[in-house]
Amino acid sequence: MSDRNNRKAACALALGLTVALAPAAVMAQGPNDPLHMSTAARKAHMKLLKWNISKLGGMAKGAIPYDAEKAAAAAANLKAVAHLDMGDAWLEGSDSTAYEKSRALPKIWENMEDFGKKFMDMQAAADAMAEAAGQGPDAMKAALGNLGGTCKACHKEYRKPKDS
Repeated sequence: MSDRNNRKAACALALGLTVALAPAAVMAQGPNDPLHMSTAARKAHMKLLKWNISKLGGMAKGAIPYDAEKAAAAAANLKAVAHLDMGDAWLEGSDSTAYEKSRALPKIWENMEDFGKKFMDMQAAADAMAEAAGQGPDAMKAALGNLGGTCKACHKEYRKPKDS
């Protein structure tokens, strides 16, 4: 076999092992580590929100050409993700002081009522975005400003900055 074929075979084997062993690694952390699972679920949720908001933000800034159909699809996704029941992902003890992989401040559990209100504000803003996104760039930009404000309000109060 040539060196190129050997490299291809080695890459294929490495990829196969990675795919085969990944579920075992997740299972080792998952059922035995509720803090990990709780934090991982929250991070995944936030990444899905960010993914769709970034599409809308790109259109609002002109970095991506405005497309009513794509804007409406991103906003519909955003609304659906915003309304997922994530209550069980906010496991007490999964804050940044107790679990290093978390950026959630302990203040969340000290003031869950305010945190819940901020989360509902984000959901309402996502609902408004779903109504506005396909109606043109101006309507989308106005809704995006409100949505961004709800995200910022919660993150400012309840999320540990990256560099601390």
